[in-house]
Amino acid sequence: MKICIYGAGAIGGYMAVMMKQAGIDVSLIARGPHLAAIRERGLKLLIDGEEKVAEMPATKVAAELGPQDFVIVGLKAHQAWESAEDMAPLLGPDTAVVTAQNGVPWWYFYGLEGPYKNLRLNSVDPGDRQWNAIGPERVIGSTVYPATEIIEPGVIKHTYGDTFGLGEPNRTKTARLQAFGDALDASGLKARYYDDIRDDIWLKLWGNLCFNPISALTRATLDVVATDPGTRALAKSMMLEAQAIGEKVGATFKVDVERRINGAARVGAHRTSMLQDVEAGKPIELDALLSSIQEMGRLVDIATPNVDIVLALTKQMGRSLGIYPTFPEEVAAEEPKLAAAV
Repeated sequence: MKICIYGAGAIGGYMAVMMKQAGIDVSLIARGPHLAAIRERGLKLLIDGEEKVAEMPATKVAAELGPQDFVIVGLKAHQAWESAEDMAPLLGPDTAVVTAQNGVPWWYFYGLEGPYKNLRLNSVDPGDRQWNAIGPERVIGSTVYPATEIIEPGVIKHTYGDTFGLGEPNRTKTARLQAFGDALDASGLKARYYDDIRDDIWLKLWGNLCFNPISALTRATLDVVATDPGTRALAKSMMLEAQAIGEKVGATFKVDVERRINGAARVGAHRTSMLQDVEAGKPIELDALLSSIQEMGRLVDIATPNVDIVLALTKQMGRSLGIYPTFPEEVAAEEPKLAAAV
């Protein structure tokens, strides 16, 4: 089995070391100082008080690696959109692509029966770039729960978690899904299968869509956002707006909103990923978390006043700091499109 991790950052690097040490043929697409360090010293993972070091092919040029059995996309949503065509050399006739981004994925409506079947979301895939370059039929959906970070080039620190949610967009249990899950399990990671991975995507997104931007705007940690009366109320309102949209397009929420917020509060003084990006001056991942909710709300005629306000404020903050990467406006402004099945 050949697996390429496209975007070997904190999560991708963690997976790479665990898989490589389990004997899987793993290669990496990385860039900059991180790539240079991996080539020179291997990729180091700090986990449970131990150091694990793995050497594996690493490059910024996909053509050097050739077709793979699986490609794990570990980039942020806007980076994945920018890199869609660059993945072509990795894609053979049967290559599966595992999407590991936060937020609403570009393939969300692929094969989803009903009035929105095969609709494309401009907020996450303007111009149908990923839909056309990768193809939704290749996708295995994934939700990522481990917490990791790059503490220096070539060095990943694991904090907690080892579980990855998995599911086919068409809700079937395929041989390729089982094979990828088996590879995770063999690596000391945990595969959790879902009849509809979209439900788990919503559960994770439910927190990300409010806690991330509120913390980025206020610089407050997760425990504060989830317990301060004002920010807690705002987060709850945003979550209820999103829940109404999710249920309208067929999602099931198995946890109530108060329990979800209380769970976030128990995490403690955690700096959300968006807050970390703001403090580090890195581009923020906003469209997949909030613009997608706004777009879907308009599609199903559900108002999103709280989402709209927080989105507008966070966009402006990002623009003022030069960390909000926008898609081409003339493309992103197009109406959602329904397409024939691929």
